[in-house]
Amino acid sequence: MYLRIIKLGFIILFLIPSFSLEAQNNLSDESILIPGGNFLMGKDSEKSYDFSPAHTVHIDSFYIDKYEVTNSEYKAFCEAAGYRLPEFWNTDAFRCGDNYPDFPVVGINWYDAMRYAEWAGKRLPTEAEWEYAARGGLIDRDYPTGDTLGRIEERKEQGNWMNRIVEVGLFNPNGFDLHDMDGNAWEWVADNYNEQYYKNSPINNPSGPMEGNNKVIRGGSWHSGPMCKKVYFRKGLPPNWVDFAVGFRCAKDK
Repeated sequence: MYLRIIKLGFIILFLIPSFSLEAQNNLSDESILIPGGNFLMGKDSEKSYDFSPAHTVHIDSFYIDKYEVTNSEYKAFCEAAGYRLPEFWNTDAFRCGDNYPDFPVVGINWYDAMRYAEWAGKRLPTEAEWEYAARGGLIDRDYPTGDTLGRIEERKEQGNWMNRIVEVGLFNPNGFDLHDMDGNAWEWVADNYNEQYYKNSPINNPSGPMEGNNKVIRGGSWHSGPMCKKVYFRKGLPPNWVDFAVGFRCAKDK
């Protein structure tokens, strides 16, 4: 797999303060209501992949952001809450900073994503919610818009698209009108990661294993190959991992 560590911060959860500040009114709040229902999560495989076996899951209705959290949105949080800016802020190579307001924020760890979501009055989606939303109502398809990645030719026209993050919303939306679910930035979700979890996970609104050293990321990024961008593909990273290709989007209860 493509991932590499840029920097590991030594952050401990109980040292991170809880914020009660409310999100600023000028932040975008383009959330999509995802109707509840059943879906087949994961993918059957003869090999012992962590996304196997495929299994039926029921998800209650919830909201999820149409786009990944952007640099401008995250900066507003940092300024209002007195929080630190991302690790790679004002780094042109990663399209991070003041000059790239509409690009996905990267260089944040899982704790940072959780603090932003709390401040915004939202939360991180569960892994099951994320996959259900990413599938966009399609059944047994590899990608959010079908069997191929969205807007491949248009990505190529922008130059070296495999090594360039782009503004949110440039990838075709899926059936739920969600953008960038197959690339741009990996996305932190709420769950602990366990590679055996699918072998005995709950049917109703699973929220991941109770314990785990890593947290789940989903969706692949500008720096990943097609396999990582499949709707069922999953990875686990330490929650204090800081990476140039990992961001997030928020969810909230109906």
